[in-house]
Amino acid sequence: MNFSFTTDQQNIRDAILKHCSQFSPEYWLERDRDGVFPFEFSKSMADAGWLGVAMPETVGGAGLGITEAAIMMQAVAEAGGAMTAASSIHGPVFSMQPVSLFGTEEQKQRMIPPVLRGEDRICFAVTEPNIGLDTTKLKTRAEKREGGYLVNGEKIWISVAQNANKMMLLARTTPLENVKRKTDGLSLFFTDLDRTKIDVKLIHKMGRHAVDSNMLFINDLWIPEADRIGAEGDGFKIILHGLNPERILLGAEAIGIGRAAIQRAAQYARERIVFDRPIGMNQGIQHPLAKCWAQLEAANLMVMKAATLFDKGEDCGVEANAGKYLAAEFAFEACHTAMLTLGGMGYAQEYHVERLLREVLIPRTAPVSPHMILNFLAEKVLGLPKSY
Repeated sequence: MNFSFTTDQQNIRDAILKHCSQFSPEYWLERDRDGVFPFEFSKSMADAGWLGVAMPETVGGAGLGITEAAIMMQAVAEAGGAMTAASSIHGPVFSMQPVSLFGTEEQKQRMIPPVLRGEDRICFAVTEPNIGLDTTKLKTRAEKREGGYLVNGEKIWISVAQNANKMMLLARTTPLENVKRKTDGLSLFFTDLDRTKIDVKLIHKMGRHAVDSNMLFINDLWIPEADRIGAEGDGFKIILHGLNPERILLGAEAIGIGRAAIQRAAQYARERIVFDRPIGMNQGIQHPLAKCWAQLEAANLMVMKAATLFDKGEDCGVEANAGKYLAAEFAFEACHTAMLTLGGMGYAQEYHVERLLREVLIPRTAPVSPHMILNFLAEKVLGLPKSY
């Protein structure tokens, strides 16, 4: 049982914080205002070799684990870029895992290195309108034809699609009524985002304006068979392998955002003078901030435990879900508490806390709601009947 980073892990955290210091809070505020993708930041991370932190060395990665990826993404969020910075590089860091684990050697060499170098930008097209988390009910259809598949359907909440040239797509290759198990008949593809066949519509949203969210309308998209990852019909099983790492990374990022908010609030509380004394002397200010710090650090232990278990090849579903739940809930409380600490200035954009509060709502809501996580924990840990 060891609760400390290794020297290499601490070096990763320090290096990322130093790298991200090139991009000031004002840079991220401007991206929030103008909605322009942070190309400079994502390119700098690619040029420095960070996008492949959890990818095998054989495809140009560092060959490290999800623990190191979580440490890196937490530092990215904590440095001030919050979910905007994290989401701008999520694709290369995490979304290529299906190719790494289930792709052929030819696919790995063809698909992964251009993503890690920043030459290809990817989006992850799974979610659909009116389906939610009931993934087995996906309606996007990939019909088998000679040499490939013809795809039609709709996707929603697809990040980075405005700028992506590649996409990871989950579609049904066998109709639901023709499969023995509802999890069968879904296939995964990594292919070109052909804008002559895909209409990308921007969703205007509350925060993270610089990293777009979209609806995709897919009409007769041709995907060659060489772009299918794994066997036909195995897409759902392949996607399942990525659920725990995704929760771990989102939890780590939420903690980073919460830490950034508490740091800003504590600095303000030291400097703000009211009634001839800094407001940080008042227990009404101290106690909520101290409570938030303690909660964030406790949540971080669960997130890092989940990451460690995953890298050891052990079951970590409970820990990954619990870590994501705790991190997101406590990070939200930390950001809200920070905003209250600043009073009226917490509502002003120039102090950055309101931006952190808006962006922390993403890991609190996605990719799985806190309610569904509690359902999962009630079933898996407490042995209660499945409620969904």
